[in-house]
Amino acid sequence: MNSILKIIDLFKVFLTEIGELSYFASRFFKEVFKRPFEFKEFLRQCFNMGNRSLLLVAVTGFIIGLVFTLQSRPTLQEFGAVSWMPSMVSISIIREIGPIITALICAGRIGSGIGAELGSMRVTEQIDAMEVSGTNPFKYLVVTRILATTLMIPILVFFGDAIAIFGSAMVENIKGNVSYLLYFNQVFNSLEFSDLIPTTIKTFFFGFAIGLVGCFKGYNCKKGTAGVGLAANSAVVFTSMLLFIIDFIAVFVSNIFYDL
Repeated sequence: MNSILKIIDLFKVFLTEIGELSYFASRFFKEVFKRPFEFKEFLRQCFNMGNRSLLLVAVTGFIIGLVFTLQSRPTLQEFGAVSWMPSMVSISIIREIGPIITALICAGRIGSGIGAELGSMRVTEQIDAMEVSGTNPFKYLVVTRILATTLMIPILVFFGDAIAIFGSAMVENIKGNVSYLLYFNQVFNSLEFSDLIPTTIKTFFFGFAIGLVGCFKGYNCKKGTAGVGLAANSAVVFTSMLLFIIDFIAVFVSNIFYDL
């Protein structure tokens, strides 16, 4: 009986958090079109999120391309289908592997950073001081960060995909004596707009989810300094779960259009 009550309580907490997150998102859409537009802060956040994540995304993408090609090559060799390697790798990375892995990396790097930063500002009463001084902290802190993640995550995904495909091309050049020109010609011949457009659209949703959850957890941080770590940790966990849900919905919808 106690276990059932605990499950019910957890379910209530989950629904309450979903409701609060939905209200937080609706407030964002109200504030984003109101003046003043904090353009300098928006550019600063874009630089911080994009520039400081480039190296991590590049290393991750490069390793993905290397490992994916090295693992797939022996199987394709058994079937005599090594020539399909550029097409298989490029479509797999651009459609699914690249976006979701890059988004998860950014959720850990950017989402936790936003949660910890805003959480520490809430705990030290800096947000309260902004409200007292007449500044709109939601506009300055939340709107700029969500817009920055929505814009920068797709750019980081494109960059990571390119590095991953280059890593795969390097393996094929070394192991299979395939020139880079031939490899990339096959890559671009195999790709279509139907591969790029759905992927591009869902990366904007990935970026929005990372910024929204990170800001929500940090802005509503409680329980003193211990809440800062909890906000950063829960931002990563909640964002990762949300990314998989968005990815599933995007794949399901895109497959419907493919069937049509």
